[in-house]
Amino acid sequence: MENFSQYIIKSFKHDGHLHRMWLENWRIPEEQLHPDHKNESMIVLINSQTKIREADGKEWMSRIPGVSFFMPNQWFNIVALLEDTGIRYYCNIASPPYLAKDVITYIDYDLDVILYPDGSTHVVDQEEYERHKTSYRYSPLVEKKVMHGMDLLLERVNKGKSPFQDMQVLRYYELWEKLRDDSSS
Repeated sequence: MENFSQYIIKSFKHDGHLHRMWLENWRIPEEQLHPDHKNESMIVLINSQTKIREADGKEWMSRIPGVSFFMPNQWFNIVALLEDTGIRYYCNIASPPYLAKDVITYIDYDLDVILYPDGSTHVVDQEEYERHKTSYRYSPLVEKKVMHGMDLLLERVNKGKSPFQDMQVLRYYELWEKLRDDSSS
């Protein structure tokens, strides 16, 4: 697919062990990014029916297309899931992304925010965060960064700020889908 580069996404836990990998993701070229996304130096990736490998080696195929947003220096990332009922935003509280060639890595800090198509939001996995905070011995600095990331993320969600814009998510997906279809014909 011309102009779209393939990437792997790797999620780790605080102790350095691999949590999960998404094996086939396609990066939206910078010239195709929305100006707001370009201004924030966002990395935007698309996947659909990609193979996912868990820490234990088990593999499965994603069934829901996703558009992922990674922002430098932000302690969260966002995956817009294109479901039949609308776009559901699954937001991971995580370290800022690290990009090395065609691999994006980050540390997953368990806390997640889900924004549903009806506009409702839920913070999930708080018990997992508390458990891992103790078992992985998060430093006070990490705890502070995680909580600040949560605050900034919730502010974006509540104000409908980028990238929580369904039309733009759909535009990225349709652009990728068209190029994918054109390259296979």
